[in-house]
Amino acid sequence: MKEKLYPVHIAIMVYMIQTGVVMFSLPRIMAEVFGYNGWLMVPVFTLIAALNIGLIAVVYRLSQGRSVFEILERSLTKVGAYPLYLVLIAVWSLLGCMVAKHYVYIFQTMAFPTTHPMLFKLLIDIVTFLLLIKGIYNISKATMAFFVLTIWMGLLLLFFGPNFEFARLTPFLLKGGTETIRSGLNGYSAFLGYELTLLLFPYVKAKKGFIKAVHAGNLLTGVLYTLYAFVAFGFYSLGQLTAFRFPMLDMLSYIRLPFVERIETLFFGFFFFTVLITIVLYIWASTEALNRMFPKAESKLLAAALLIVIYGVSWLPDTLSKVEIWLKWLGYGQVIIAIGLPVFLILILLIQRRKEQGHA
Repeated sequence: MKEKLYPVHIAIMVYMIQTGVVMFSLPRIMAEVFGYNGWLMVPVFTLIAALNIGLIAVVYRLSQGRSVFEILERSLTKVGAYPLYLVLIAVWSLLGCMVAKHYVYIFQTMAFPTTHPMLFKLLIDIVTFLLLIKGIYNISKATMAFFVLTIWMGLLLLFFGPNFEFARLTPFLLKGGTETIRSGLNGYSAFLGYELTLLLFPYVKAKKGFIKAVHAGNLLTGVLYTLYAFVAFGFYSLGQLTAFRFPMLDMLSYIRLPFVERIETLFFGFFFFTVLITIVLYIWASTEALNRMFPKAESKLLAAALLIVIYGVSWLPDTLSKVEIWLKWLGYGQVIIAIGLPVFLILILLIQRRKEQGHA
């Protein structure tokens, strides 16, 4: 019998996919886009993500837990679905690739600046491959372990209490920012990742608790993001938030312990676990689509080939700024997939149901 994913696995996986190094720049993004008290938009983005998850719930209910790939191939035919698979593989695999490169560059600003970044990237890809070949259930167990290793870091916010000032929040609401749709998408991309749950339908044990678990994971992310952003807006002024590239990382440097120096480097190292799960699940999703295109090929070989290709691509952006540009545009594509794919699947399922009723 195949092992199945329980709701607790799903909730933690959603949280770990959504949470990453973007958290360190999220207060800056909110300050630049929305201005004073921009942290108030974090719960709004959480609600938007919840509405998007509602579309996934409709797909899940209409499909009765069938694989997304089966749904697509039934209407588009196997070959007809290939272009869509290629788009999904390109966006998801490149996202995983650039998330890894982004983490490497930030880590290098804190430690090992003389080491070539692609060496660190290679080590991350090796660990990613070792997790990928274990299958989604073992990935979920690793996710649970990594969750325990990182969730306690939310308590670090208590260190900033003495320097928090409500006066920095000011009575102005969402004033002084750019407030453009494109800029807002940059902030919303921090909540994406839940769309990968579309591929988990066949692996779920408790059918009724699946969507609730996805909402629970998104809610946990939203609560923690809100707390991080709120504390950052009370710890720094608006000008400081927009000036610092990674405000949350700078905040960690204010923590002083008598037995450790450069404590922010240690804490940032713990976030590798959340980044690793994000990378693994994006590459896993890409490998799932590849398996549909090449069903006779060995899954491990497909995963290895995909990692080799994206490792080659990762040489192209050779600075942190270029990586962030890649992530920005991939984030736009991710938003389109997160909203467009469930809507497309709902239309297909409704058409399929109408045809079945017609035949009946």
